[in-house]
Amino acid sequence: MSHGVFAYTWDLVGDPEAAARIAGLGADTVTLQAAYHSVRGITPWHPTHRVVHAEHAAAYFRLRENRWPGLRPLAPTWGVENPDRFGTAAAALTGAGLSVEAWLVLTHSSAVGSAYPDVTVRNAYGERYPYALCPSHQLVRDYALTIVSEICDQYDVDLMLEACGWLGFDHGSHHEKTEGADLSITARRLLSLCFCPACRTALGAEADRLARSVRTAVDAELAGGHPTPVDATALLAHRGAVIADLVREAKSLAGDRRLLLMATDDPWVTGPDVGVDFQSVAPDAFVLKCWGDTQAAARQLKAAAERTDLPLIANVTALDLDWNGVTELLEAGAAGVRYYHAGLASKARLDRIRTTIAEARR
Repeated sequence: MSHGVFAYTWDLVGDPEAAARIAGLGADTVTLQAAYHSVRGITPWHPTHRVVHAEHAAAYFRLRENRWPGLRPLAPTWGVENPDRFGTAAAALTGAGLSVEAWLVLTHSSAVGSAYPDVTVRNAYGERYPYALCPSHQLVRDYALTIVSEICDQYDVDLMLEACGWLGFDHGSHHEKTEGADLSITARRLLSLCFCPACRTALGAEADRLARSVRTAVDAELAGGHPTPVDATALLAHRGAVIADLVREAKSLAGDRRLLLMATDDPWVTGPDVGVDFQSVAPDAFVLKCWGDTQAAARQLKAAAERTDLPLIANVTALDLDWNGVTELLEAGAAGVRYYHAGLASKARLDRIRTTIAEARR
């Protein structure tokens, strides 16, 4: 039974006490940010700063110039000057007796998407989502796999993949102003389908019909009606095949390293937890988001366990005031837990993580 916590590199670099503080939670593993999207985060425990504003997606590992023939991530320009923040933080953690998983966000990057708009997701209206790289493009797959290979080449760590597929309508724009349209989950999922040139090529003649169906359904709902049914079987199958191939290649690069995939077994889902058929994708373990209602999360785990023999890791958030611990999740079949987030949590929340891990180990 593995218990791990998430952490950012800036929680550790420049804080000589951080690794020992995290080890004191009782976890055995730290899922450490190595390639990550833009974010503003508080650092309540760091001795020299309180708020970190990561202005764009960045790679926190050493960027070797000759390894990036196509798309490439940016280096961080905030915080301490250190070309290998991941390596520095990982060394501190292993020195404290903890194992490390590299936390890799692959297809969520406004920085890369803005620089290379032709490889971003495009909805049925032809509008681009600059934060969402479309893995139908070989350039995007090469970019994602280079991130994986660079981590494996430079560090002896396991891997956790986030955003290993499509991001959609609901994830990551500026000052979001879409709630007032009262879009249903169906409409939001339709607006998350990609019709970029690469996806259109994969679909062939089906692409035009499907795009028209999506526009008709969404416009009907926006006009106050109900969306007509849309058959997206071919596009979902295409997405599933691309994701399965990407995971397969990443696992090959990982070798003996353990590869965990943030996922859900609903193929309509887009975002950080990729929507896939659990029987068609083969990481070493699936990481299921178990935020919110604990009983609902337990039901999700039980249902997933019926569709895969791979271990299921429960991703829980200690930042939620209504968090009810992990007992029900472990009873539902979770083979491990990852607690979000050792750097963002208050003292009371860190105490709760510590107590929860101790109770689970009894």
